[in-house]
Amino acid sequence: MGFLATFQVHIIHVGNMSNKGTQALLKSDISAIKDIALGDVTFSVSTTDIEGVKRLNLSLNAVLPPLVDIPYERADSFARKFGYDRNSWRYKAFALGSLILMPIQAISSVISAILVKADLRAFYRAEVLKHVRDCNVVISYSDENFKEMSPFLPSNVYWLFTWWSMLVSRTWEILIAKFLGKPVVMFPNSVGPFRTWIGRFLTRLALNNCVCILVREPVSYLTVKSLGIRSPEILTSDTTLLFRSAHNVVFRSPFHPVMGVSAGFYSLSFSEKETYRYIVAHADALDKAVEKHGFFVVFLPHYVSGFPLDDLETCERIMQEMKNKNRARIMNVDTADEFKSLLDQMDMVISSKMHPAVLAVSGFVPTLCIAYDHKQTGFFEGLGMGDCVFPVSDISHEKLLSSIDYVWSKRDEKTALLKERIPALQKDIKKALEQTIASFVK
Repeated sequence: MGFLATFQVHIIHVGNMSNKGTQALLKSDISAIKDIALGDVTFSVSTTDIEGVKRLNLSLNAVLPPLVDIPYERADSFARKFGYDRNSWRYKAFALGSLILMPIQAISSVISAILVKADLRAFYRAEVLKHVRDCNVVISYSDENFKEMSPFLPSNVYWLFTWWSMLVSRTWEILIAKFLGKPVVMFPNSVGPFRTWIGRFLTRLALNNCVCILVREPVSYLTVKSLGIRSPEILTSDTTLLFRSAHNVVFRSPFHPVMGVSAGFYSLSFSEKETYRYIVAHADALDKAVEKHGFFVVFLPHYVSGFPLDDLETCERIMQEMKNKNRARIMNVDTADEFKSLLDQMDMVISSKMHPAVLAVSGFVPTLCIAYDHKQTGFFEGLGMGDCVFPVSDISHEKLLSSIDYVWSKRDEKTALLKERIPALQKDIKKALEQTIASFVK
């Protein structure tokens, strides 16, 4: 069902397009809204990666910055421009300066919002505020915008301050939209976990100012319930399940079956010893899987940031440790469309990241997930595939190999399950999005 309409949508909380899952989420959200509103729809986007969003060539009226910058994103941009490492003092100094700047940006955005609301000239990010003021609805786009840690990764000061700064920026954009009289809908997100009252307070403040909250897996749904959020919530699934590739990348493997591997983890999460353990566990398990099942291994890097130990370098290091390098190759593509096309051609996939796994199962590919977060375990449990996921904290070559053996032995059963469950989840997502958007269509 669609609704004849003309309306404006402003999308906030959009992340970095070096992450192919982020690309797929944005494209999926926009496509879903277009399908619901059959009339003229215009989009504007606030993002930390303006040039990356522009490169997607979507039909957008404007690509704009957030109201409050996220320090690590600004520091990353600075580091890429001048060739600094994340461990350098220059990077840390720039990140600290950006952190100090956040309160100034927040105060400036409030004053400018007051001016824009009164139809006066604003001095700070006026174009962003005007797009918020003039739209029909603000969408907090699908992702993981409200959390404070990952349950299966070691916590450290860097990531604690990173999540706090993201929470402040995300919350502030919602509060300003509410001040300008605009309804905010949170598209399917994962929420939590939290470790401090600060994280819980900011999340309550943000979500209580949304008119509707969509949650993409059961663990996050229970987290929202535990926070006592007043806004109505809907449990659905990840919008990337709706993503379809616009490109057909032809892949010809010299051997069959073919296993796709999307390896990687959050930067600065593991010590050098833990990183080596992760890499060697993959290399040893993949070698044995090649010898036992005849796999040809295709590494598919998901988030290629250019910084040390991004997904590309992680895949390169795993391949370097493998004995059977002649039965493996790396395919580093730029777009989510190419990435999805390749995943669809795999006979099995192993992923340490969320969205390679989501994109793989949407193509009915048996998938093993090495989870760093409850968003992954919750998603697989919702699929009825809780037996195909284990936490990254349990990583060893024995654990990984036994899990590969299990999923491969159950491949026909898992494929049949996915062919049953994925269409039902896709239908449920469309229904949930339609339910939340319909009331704003004029």
